[in-house]
Amino acid sequence: MVLTEHTTERPPVRSVRRLTRPDAASRGRGGQRFLLVGLILASVYSLFPVWWLIVAATKDRTALYQSNGLWFSGWHLWDNLQQVFTYQDGIFLRWTANSFLYAGVGSLGGTLIALATGYGLARFDFPGRNAIFACVVGSFLIPIALLTLPLYLLFSALGMVDTPWAMLIPCLINPFSVYLAKVYTEATIPYELLEAARIDGAGELRIFFSIVLRMMTTGGATVFLLAFVNTWNAFFLPLTVLRGKENWTLNLGLYNWTGTRLESGIDLTGLVLTGALLSIVPMAIMMVAMRRYWRTGVTLGALK
Repeated sequence: MVLTEHTTERPPVRSVRRLTRPDAASRGRGGQRFLLVGLILASVYSLFPVWWLIVAATKDRTALYQSNGLWFSGWHLWDNLQQVFTYQDGIFLRWTANSFLYAGVGSLGGTLIALATGYGLARFDFPGRNAIFACVVGSFLIPIALLTLPLYLLFSALGMVDTPWAMLIPCLINPFSVYLAKVYTEATIPYELLEAARIDGAGELRIFFSIVLRMMTTGGATVFLLAFVNTWNAFFLPLTVLRGKENWTLNLGLYNWTGTRLESGIDLTGLVLTGALLSIVPMAIMMVAMRRYWRTGVTLGALK
């Protein structure tokens, strides 16, 4: 008997790769890339209208309609600026001064009132404090546009329509500024410091102006900046309560120039675009000059 050996071939062994959890560094790099891409897209989206406005302000009337809207075609910026400042006897400068008056004085007074109110709600215990703060928070639900008509009726009864007071008085009251001031007070003003000042004989007004305001410089700057931008960009309120051109704001004046083409056939598009470019310069300067305050203030409010 002959024995035969049967050999069986083994299947090839495939290498198995073990799945490993990505390390924290790689996950962090992926998140940073995603965040960077998002920030770049948001920046492009935000700066795109500004770029278009800068390009349009450098063109004359012909190039404005016939050339590429995203690139330069000639350089007529100085001519456009001269026309803006001299058109209608320099009414643009009057509108600029009015905007600075309403936004500057109104925001400064509103900031002082908001800081005092927020300080009182945060560091004084009195009957109805929670109800008052609830009303302040609830007022955020009311759109500003809905208050325009009641304000007009009130100022009309008081004889304040078409006067600077019709713009300044509403700027003094801002519930959101009161809320921010309360948050900043709770985060920066300790009870022990106030009690020590009272023991030393300081009155409440002296404590507020000598201690509280100095410690709330960051919060006050943030409140002032937000109120300034809000008042500078206001449109419906000045459109309702201001009638004469001498009291108009920049936004209202540029809006009137836009409608001139429909009324008289005069195309003032170039002047409107150049004026719109000039109107954002003060806010840009304000943001750059106060960035140290508002960045810290916004971070403080977020942590709180």
